[in-house]
Amino acid sequence: MQESARRRGFAIVFAVVFLDLLGFGIIIPILPYYTRSFPGGTEFVIGLLAASYSAMQFAFAPLLGSLSDRVGRRPVLILSLCGSVVAWTVFGLADALWLLFVSRMLAGAMGGNLSTAQAYVADVTPPERRAAALGYIGAAFGLGFIFGPGIGAVLSFDATVAAVDAVVPAVPITRFSLPSFAAAFASLCGVVVALAFLPESRSPDGAPTERQSAIGQLGAAVSTAGLRELLVAFFLVSFAFSGVQIMFVPYVADIYGYTAAQSALLLTYVGVLAVVTQGVLVGPLTARYSPIALSLAGTAVLVVGVGALPFSIAVGTVFPSLTHLVPFLTADLLGLLAVLTLLPVGNGVLSVTLTALVSQRASADLQGSAFGVTQGAGSLARTVGPPVMGGLYAAVGYWSPFVVGSLLLLPVAALVVRLRTQTDSTDPPKPRPADPGHIR
Repeated sequence: MQESARRRGFAIVFAVVFLDLLGFGIIIPILPYYTRSFPGGTEFVIGLLAASYSAMQFAFAPLLGSLSDRVGRRPVLILSLCGSVVAWTVFGLADALWLLFVSRMLAGAMGGNLSTAQAYVADVTPPERRAAALGYIGAAFGLGFIFGPGIGAVLSFDATVAAVDAVVPAVPITRFSLPSFAAAFASLCGVVVALAFLPESRSPDGAPTERQSAIGQLGAAVSTAGLRELLVAFFLVSFAFSGVQIMFVPYVADIYGYTAAQSALLLTYVGVLAVVTQGVLVGPLTARYSPIALSLAGTAVLVVGVGALPFSIAVGTVFPSLTHLVPFLTADLLGLLAVLTLLPVGNGVLSVTLTALVSQRASADLQGSAFGVTQGAGSLARTVGPPVMGGLYAAVGYWSPFVVGSLLLLPVAALVVRLRTQTDSTDPPKPRPADPGHIR
């Protein structure tokens, strides 16, 4: 692939990932309320809906990654985006809980396309620039989560619903269906962009002459030196972080007395920091330090941030109140913001560098399979982690999910150190400092 095509392909994958995650983010504000509008739509059912998405993502991420190794990245990305269009349309038209489950399961299966997008990036970037490029893909995810919920909230306003319903009276427009149709439209835009502009990243002569079965490719990815440790690391990080994400809103509601709107603003703050970390900081850091060193640093920051979260009020005692300057900037809030800053920074650095390590340990023919397996491990963790952490919150205390999550992250550092001792000779030479935006 020529230089211009590589650059265009990377930009288009960034846009496709953003549009896909924008649709996902649009649904976030309405999902609990939509579920409760049906008979039997309890909080337990909401949890099952979340688990059904992650479970299907766990099952299909390796399959989509492996399929992209055999037939190419472009057709798999287009197929998954088409599936998302169908899923969000069914979600908006659902008149029963079982249809919500069908929609979420289909969306989860198609949500496994992250492994294909990561493999595409690995195809079009050299190893020394891969971590920075993967950081931009992570930033696309973060941008989708920043803009999506805001769009979903605006589309669920009564005035917005009434205005759209007057324009298209033949379509059943409600405060739940309108955001769903907007999510479907975002994915449809991704389909159009991919069909019109996305080049294939795998050349025919780069494909293996003897093709393995999907199971054989996945087995080869798992058996590759260093990948086993990385799979465990991905599982532990996803387990801990997903549990923290789920329990964060109950924590700030119970301890700080924050409303849903205030909690949403805090999550937006976290999302902005995640984008800055992965889109701005990761590139220069990877130009100076190895993925191993950055993984250890990211783990350390995340361990401290997660463990300190239930003690954020105590952290706030070291800050002066700034209410004389800004009415809402209390010492308690400043302490919470200080602790929250550590979470997206640590997780952003760690997730990108672990992904870069996966790419280094997998051969060119197994990039999609390797990313699919690691994404599947993360999806499995996100299926199990939230209910476990929720049980701890209710049975033991508000502090327990965060302390347990911090302890679960400690073995990640040990796994990375073990990876260094086992495969240090396979690490690429330290790259020359370069502009992280220069993708080649």
